[in-house]
Amino acid sequence: MKRLTVCTMAFALGLLAVSLAADAQQAAKIPRIGFIRPGSPPDPLAEAFVQGLRDLGYVEGRTVAIEYRWAEGKPERIPDLTAELVRLKVDVIVTPGGYAVAAKRATGTIPIVFPVSADPVAAGLVASLARPGGNLTGLSLMSPELSEKRLELLKVAFPKVSRVAVLRDPRQPPTDLPPAEAAARALGLHLQVLEVRDINDLEAALAAAKKGRAGALNILSSPFFSAHRARIVETVAKARLPAMYYQREFVAVGGLMSYSPNFPDLFRRAATYVDKI
Repeated sequence: MKRLTVCTMAFALGLLAVSLAADAQQAAKIPRIGFIRPGSPPDPLAEAFVQGLRDLGYVEGRTVAIEYRWAEGKPERIPDLTAELVRLKVDVIVTPGGYAVAAKRATGTIPIVFPVSADPVAAGLVASLARPGGNLTGLSLMSPELSEKRLELLKVAFPKVSRVAVLRDPRQPPTDLPPAEAAARALGLHLQVLEVRDINDLEAALAAAKKGRAGALNILSSPFFSAHRARIVETVAKARLPAMYYQREFVAVGGLMSYSPNFPDLFRRAATYVDKI
């Protein structure tokens, strides 16, 4: 009888060991997502991406791990943050289209998902939309109508405006500029292109816009601008220039107007790309 008890206990302990080993193995297999954002938390687009994962049945910390990396408004940090995720051997990297080039340079094996890119072909992210090739995939916003509509709405709201300053980040491919120039010609508007590489140069750029007699401002898409949206909106308001933004998140912090796709929805949809990987 004693021997039977000992055998039973040994069998139970064996089952426990197997169970613990299986749990440990399961925990080790939790996929890790490297997630790069241009600003700092809280971030509504990061929250939208996580919601997209939840909609697919993932639970952060239990069935998926997310390695967040925040550039804190400093684009020069992106290569180092990307390299750090590559060293961690995450299963996939999610990064804005404007920063996906750094990820492409850092790894040719880890899958990269960009939630949105104005023109992934022109940006050098993919070879073509039909056959992207490589290790990158994501969502494209190849639509010149967006730039045209933004200027058109500015002209409707402020019919006396004849000169519009265009704020752009020189680190971005100038994919938004040619459509804006074409739309300006059609609407009889003169564009003044101003480049802002550092947020501390914003006031000088707006002063140049007013010196050039710009009656309104059109902001072109950039992760850098998105990271500094609150400061940009505040500074533009002080300059008393009506502005059109490329994301409704600018309007959420006090910007005048925007015309854009639903960026939170794009980030939720990006989760489906990660799920397929």
